[in-house]
Amino acid sequence: MQALSQAFAALTGGWAIPAAFAGVLWGIFGGALPGISPSIAMALLLPMTYGMDPVTAIVLLASVYVGAEYGGSIPAILIRTPGTNSAAATTIDGYEMARQGRAGEALGISLMAGLVGGLFGLVVLVVATKPLATVALAFTPMAYFALGILGISVIASLSGGSLLKGLIAAVIGLMFAMVGSDPVSGVSRFTFEHPDLLGGIKPLLVMVGLFAVSEMLVQISEPQWAKADAGQTRLKLPDWLMMKRLFRPTAIGCAIGTFEGVTPGGGGTIAAFMSYSEARRWSKHPEEFGKGSPEAVAAPESSNNVVTATALVPLLSLGIPGSNSAAVLLGGFLIHGLQPGPMLFEKAPHVVYGLYGGLLIANIAMLLIGLVILSPCIWLVNRPKHWLIAFILALVVSGVYSVNQSLFEVGLVLGVGVLGYLLRLCQVPMLPMVLGAVLGFMIESNYRRSLLLSGGHHGIFLTDKVSLGLLVAAAALTAYSTWQELRGPRKKKSLTPLEEQTT
Repeated sequence: MQALSQAFAALTGGWAIPAAFAGVLWGIFGGALPGISPSIAMALLLPMTYGMDPVTAIVLLASVYVGAEYGGSIPAILIRTPGTNSAAATTIDGYEMARQGRAGEALGISLMAGLVGGLFGLVVLVVATKPLATVALAFTPMAYFALGILGISVIASLSGGSLLKGLIAAVIGLMFAMVGSDPVSGVSRFTFEHPDLLGGIKPLLVMVGLFAVSEMLVQISEPQWAKADAGQTRLKLPDWLMMKRLFRPTAIGCAIGTFEGVTPGGGGTIAAFMSYSEARRWSKHPEEFGKGSPEAVAAPESSNNVVTATALVPLLSLGIPGSNSAAVLLGGFLIHGLQPGPMLFEKAPHVVYGLYGGLLIANIAMLLIGLVILSPCIWLVNRPKHWLIAFILALVVSGVYSVNQSLFEVGLVLGVGVLGYLLRLCQVPMLPMVLGAVLGFMIESNYRRSLLLSGGHHGIFLTDKVSLGLLVAAAALTAYSTWQELRGPRKKKSLTPLEEQTT
């Protein structure tokens, strides 16, 4: 009851509710633009949250995440181009329904399945986060260091398909975090005697550069996406009979989305495709999949919307973001001097409960705005791509400059964007780099504190049981990922040509 009163006070005491509606609106527009992922849409608003109170800022960013997951299904259904990675599974049958003149029905199913998934994920978030954070309260500096290592190991091994590239990206992120002042002695390092680097490189600048600027550079080299039919603007919500049919695939999507969301590195894309596959396995009409099945739209859409909430479980309880969007939200916390983790419930419970209430408002706003947003989204998708890219880059520059009125920071963001573009060409994943930049301070500071406690002896990391367990888990995960990569080429060579085509 106290939590409810704190959530109500946090939402009504400021601009949190209007921020939830604005965030969903911006997220739907961002998700409807192919190539603009939820994390990019969030990163574009990140500099603008500096002057807001913490609850409003966090609710705004989280609401963008919610809106973008639905917005990504709009171009996926209408023009066979997923607006977000997690909407790729929706493209398969959503576009087939559009070709059959059922685009409005597909969009309505996407909206309702997304609403159910979002609300289910919120319940999981509220139920699971506090107990997990209570356990983490027993963590020592050694355990926090080991937890940071485990988080980077998990993300590096699960994103991009190459452990080596993932670890390279994580090390580059840690290098960004090392710039500035030593967390213990205060001595400046890697600043090249430049005063603007004395305060370090803020994770905000790394996120905006890697997510937004690098994506715009990629989009410049890509062909123009298809145009949407302006006549496909009538959205049709599923009736009661259709809702009964969609119950099973929606439930499958919710279950898989919960598991993938709380697993660092899982994310909405994996959840959506797994849900599509399992919904087909358990469907009474599997022959309709791939030919315009409503179930094939409901399962992935409910799944990726569950992830918008469940991906925040490891972030709020342990301080470890499990996805790009959660990493950007972590940046929003850090901007306002808040460190997600077990102590967040002790130091700023109103922010946590305000976030819970904001997510509830955001899901309701997604339904209300989704009913009327289709025509503006189609208009936006049909604008020339170079106009939209120029607008987004101008938004990036103006947003970054508005924080500290620093041209140096603008140049730094653009430079990080170029680095991100080059790394993308080499197929190096972005999330481990962002996680390294964000968690670098936590890892280094707790490493130094542990050595101070032990008088410089590294054995302290092995005498602490929690630290030892986490380090063993990180080593085991790295060894398993290495074994999988070494085994992959040999396994592929042993396959017959027919087997190779089916894997």
